[in-house]
Amino acid sequence: MVQLGAGAVRWLDDFGAFCRFCGRTFAWIAAVVSSRRGWREILYQFYQVGTRSVPVVMVTGVFVGAVLAVQSVQQFKAIGMISQMGAIVNLSVLRELGPILAGLVLAGRVGGGQTAELGTMRVTEQIEALRAIGADPIRVLVVPRFLACVLLIPVLTLYASFMGILGGYIVSVHLYGANGAEFWSIAARSVLISDVFYGPIKCLFFGGATSLICCYKGFTCQPGAAGVGRACTESFVASCMAIITLDFFLGMTLNTIIMILWGVQIVLV
Repeated sequence: MVQLGAGAVRWLDDFGAFCRFCGRTFAWIAAVVSSRRGWREILYQFYQVGTRSVPVVMVTGVFVGAVLAVQSVQQFKAIGMISQMGAIVNLSVLRELGPILAGLVLAGRVGGGQTAELGTMRVTEQIEALRAIGADPIRVLVVPRFLACVLLIPVLTLYASFMGILGGYIVSVHLYGANGAEFWSIAARSVLISDVFYGPIKCLFFGGATSLICCYKGFTCQPGAAGVGRACTESFVASCMAIITLDFFLGMTLNTIIMILWGVQIVLV
């Protein structure tokens, strides 16, 4: 019981420190965005977070869509509904697979890199050096990374969704004989404009949560190479858990909002 209580106290203390870290990050956003130097740092992070992640997201997206089609086409073909592959591939990729894929890629490639970079700076006392010269490390190091993740992960999601749909189309039409015109016509009738924005909206929260978790783990890592490695592992695990949890609650919220708006649209019609 004593160990359990001590563990709970440590967890609450760590969660409180993380909340303070998030609050300080949000407090500096306006100052960073309004400064020219802040934008130079943000644009550099745009390249690190966005441009360098595009090849990984696109290749992974193609094969995720292809695997989805391979696992679904036989069942649809057996019941004579292979023409519905356009709807199932497009909706699955746009609403779930694209956002989750982009979020996990961000957590693995970008989040791990941020944790390792900031953790190394902490171990080598570069963060303390920033404080010594009067600069706030959160303003200089965290806010540009946070903004880059939040603003660019929706774009990565669109890339992943597009390539996933393309991979599903190639497998369904060119390997299993589905009709290409029916694939796209049924997809066009099934996909609403809300489905297109469904993934990017969720990924705004995925990117923000991942960046905050990874930067916090880097700022609070233990000394030494083992401490940095442990922080990278913890940041990736915590980011994946946050993405899956947020996906559930955001999915419920967005589905409710879409149902309400759709009901209003039906009444107006």
